[in-house]
Amino acid sequence: MMVKKVLVANRGEVAVRIIRACRAMEIETVAIYSAADADELHVHLADDAVCVGGAAAQGSYLNMENILSAALNTGCEAIHPGYGFLSENSRFVKLCESVWLTFVGPSAEVIAKMGDKSTAKKLMKAAGVPLVPGSAEEVELEEGKQLAESIGFPVLIKASAGGGGRGMRIVRKVEDFESAFQAARYEAEAAFGHGGVYLEKYVENPRHIEVQILADEYGNTLHLGERDCSIQRRNQKIIEEAPAILPDALKERMYEAAIRAATHVGYTNAGTVEFIVEGESFYFIEMNTRLQVEHPVTEAITGVDLVREQLRIASGESLAFDQEAVTFNGHAIEARINAEEPREKFRPAPGRVSFLHLPQGPGIRFDSLLYTDGDIQPHYDSMVGKLIVRGDDRADAIQRMSSALDELIIAGEGVLRTNRPFLSMLMLQREFKDNEIDTGFVERHLERLLSYES
Repeated sequence: MMVKKVLVANRGEVAVRIIRACRAMEIETVAIYSAADADELHVHLADDAVCVGGAAAQGSYLNMENILSAALNTGCEAIHPGYGFLSENSRFVKLCESVWLTFVGPSAEVIAKMGDKSTAKKLMKAAGVPLVPGSAEEVELEEGKQLAESIGFPVLIKASAGGGGRGMRIVRKVEDFESAFQAARYEAEAAFGHGGVYLEKYVENPRHIEVQILADEYGNTLHLGERDCSIQRRNQKIIEEAPAILPDALKERMYEAAIRAATHVGYTNAGTVEFIVEGESFYFIEMNTRLQVEHPVTEAITGVDLVREQLRIASGESLAFDQEAVTFNGHAIEARINAEEPREKFRPAPGRVSFLHLPQGPGIRFDSLLYTDGDIQPHYDSMVGKLIVRGDDRADAIQRMSSALDELIIAGEGVLRTNRPFLSMLMLQREFKDNEIDTGFVERHLERLLSYES
């Protein structure tokens, strides 16, 4: 039976996205908010809202006890975590289960397994999913140094628990290994509470491709194609596209590997299997056991509402369609709109929005927390919206994105700035238009991308 009332355990644009999907399904929603977020859009859109703590995320959006109390006290049956915050926290999932709250996502066991990079690699090896050469589990300093010399530099030191570029160091020569190793461990401990790291061969400037999967509790698993997330800055995605412009045979092999991965670990709900691609070879990076920021580009070319499917699966329903029913139409691009100043090393630049104009027209979507006279808070991630366009093909989508970015106006008081001009310059680059992209694109062309007129 479909859940009747859901607590949205997040903020910003993803909270708004979930609330809209629930409204369409006639599911009641309860928003949570920090003291700083009392006037945020998701609070106004939900049927009910509960303050769960102060401005700092640790006391509010990461406060498990307060969030669970809010859900129980308002009569919720389920919790949707969105992405970030507690979305991949297995302890939180166990706490939900202990008080009979449905967690909209996979089980605590699967999240724990796939959240630990060393365990995940072992599972993927057993499933026959290609892996980058490296350590099968966490390594200590001397063991790591010996392995690095055996597989050859450059190598990548990565935190076992976590992601987003934290606890990660590239080492190009043996003389730098010890200092980089210690720095990665320290950063991992500070960010994730666990300093364990593992080692793998560093593939220089690959493409970053991810496969979206859906799986129900009855053993049905399918894919919704792939996304190209190669345009990044410091391991943070900036532009995402679907589909990737790659050989069909290569993509089919990635689809098969992603489904094997999900099936092997007993995955349920929506998830993403991420790969790096070098030539005709691909290697497993990680599995994101949640909704991805870039999910709208998949929705745009498939017509599948991923949040709706998450809620259906969490309610115990089987997949509403099979693999043969999944079709792909056109090309979609998403640009992440951040409150930041690119010319000052991308420093956060929040403030009050005094004027907001959103682009409109066929194939344009804007998922955001913004509204006129609303505040962009300095306490959280700088992303304030996602501009998504769909075109008949990639060239059409690029042109549509370029026009939409030109039309977007986010004007504000104080230090408010956005990366809109930077993204507009990116759309104009010949190399981007010609699909000459990889994870090193932004760094290679940074000077040119910052040459826009103010």
